Amino acid sequence: MDKEEIKLQATRVFYENLNCKKKIVINRGGARSSKTYSLMQLFIQKFLTERKKRFLIIRKTLPALKVSVWETFKMVLDDFGMNTSSFKQEKVMMNFYYMDNLLHFGGLDDPEKIKSTEWNYEWLEEATDFTLQDYEILKLRLSAFSSDRKRNQMFLSFNPIDEEHWIKTDIMDNVNEEDKAEIVSTYKDNPFLSDDYIKQIKALENQNRNFYRIYTCGEWGRLEDLIYSNYNEVEADPDEGDYQEIIYGVDFGYNNPSTLLKIWVGEDKVWEKGLLYRSGLTNQELIKEFDKLIPLDLRNCPIYADSAEPDRIDEINRAGYLCIPFKKGQKSVINGINFIKMLKIRIVNSGDDKLLKEKRSYSWKTGKNGKPTDEPVKFGDHYMDAERGALYTHLDGSREFKVRWL
Repeated sequence: MDKEEIKLQATRVFYENLNCKKKIVINRGGARSSKTYSLMQLFIQKFLTERKKRFLIIRKTLPALKVSVWETFKMVLDDFGMNTSSFKQEKVMMNFYYMDNLLHFGGLDDPEKIKSTEWNYEWLEEATDFTLQDYEILKLRLSAFSSDRKRNQMFLSFNPIDEEHWIKTDIMDNVNEEDKAEIVSTYKDNPFLSDDYIKQIKALENQNRNFYRIYTCGEWGRLEDLIYSNYNEVEADPDEGDYQEIIYGVDFGYNNPSTLLKIWVGEDKVWEKGLLYRSGLTNQELIKEFDKLIPLDLRNCPIYADSAEPDRIDEINRAGYLCIPFKKGQKSVINGINFIKMLKIRIVNSGDDKLLKEKRSYSWKTGKNGKPTDEPVKFGDHYMDAERGALYTHLDGSREFKVRWL
C-alpha cells in the first residue's frame, strides 16, 4: 500500500506525533482529546507504509487492553477501509503481519515477558498504570534494527492525574532526559465530540477545579477530596460460600456509556465486577448485552436501574429480567454515598479497569470557597451511580444488615 493511497481524517495530535523526532514522546491530555485515536492512526499508518519494522502496543494488563485499545484498533482499521482479516495474524498471540512488519498487542502483566524482545515503535497506553521499572525495561527493548534509519520511538499516552507521578518527576522534570517531547491535548483538539459532551467537560470548572485541570485542560493535577477509600482490588470472583446473593446495577446512557455492574453480597463484605461500559447502546442493544453477560441461572437476580428511566426499565422487565428502580428521594445521593462508605468492598479485576479508575477518582464538588461540598462531581461516575443505586436500594432497608456492617 503506497502512502498516497492512505487518506486520513486526523487531528493536530496525529500530525504532531507523526512529525516528532524525539525518542520519547509524551502524550499528556484531557478526556476525549483524541490522543488514543490519533496514536492508533499513527501506528497503523506506519505499519502499512514502513518496512521491516516491529510495533508494540501495550497496556499494563492484557484484559485491560482487550476492552480498550483493542476496540480502538478495530475502529481505526474501519476508517482505513480494512479489518483484522486484512492481515495475516496469530490470534492467540495477538500478532499481525503486513508484508515484513509485525504488530503485537500485549499486556505487561509480567515484565519478564518483554525482556527477550526488540521493537522499533512502542506505545504505552494509559501509561500512568505502569511503573518506572516497567518503563525502563521497555525503553531497553526499543532496540530493533531500523533499515530506513528512522529513529526508534516510544509513545506514552495518559490523563495527567497526579503531579507526583514518575512520568512527570522522572521524565518531564528530569533535565538529564533531553531526548523527549511532550504533546498536550484537550477536548478542543477533537472536532468530533458531541455538544452534550463538550458542555459536560466544560462544566467541571464549576464542580471541581482539580478535575477541570486534569480532564478539561490536560494539566497535571492531584486528586483531592476523594469520596471512597473503603475498597481493595482482588484477582478472582468470590467463592460460592463467601456470599449470600448476587445483584446487578445499571447506569443508563447513550452518548455517555451504559454500564452493568455485578455485585456479590456477603455477610461482611461486597465484591464488585464491571461487566459493561459502552456508549451508543439503544435499550434493545443493552438487553442483548445482558443476554450475553448474565447467565440463565442468574436471570432472576434483581437488576437495579435509574428510576428516571421507567420506559427502559419496563422494556427490560418485558425481556424477562427483574429490573427495579433505584430508591430516590431527598438527599438520596448523599445518603447512598454514606451508606456505601460503611461497606467493605472488593473490586474484582475483570480487565475492565474503568470501575477501579472511577473508584480512585470519585470526588466531592468544591464550592466557591474551595472547600468540598456534600455533592459528588458529575463526571466519570457511571459505575459509581450503578453501585450506589443498587446497594443503597437493595440493602439499606435492612436494619440487620446496617447493624452488622457499622
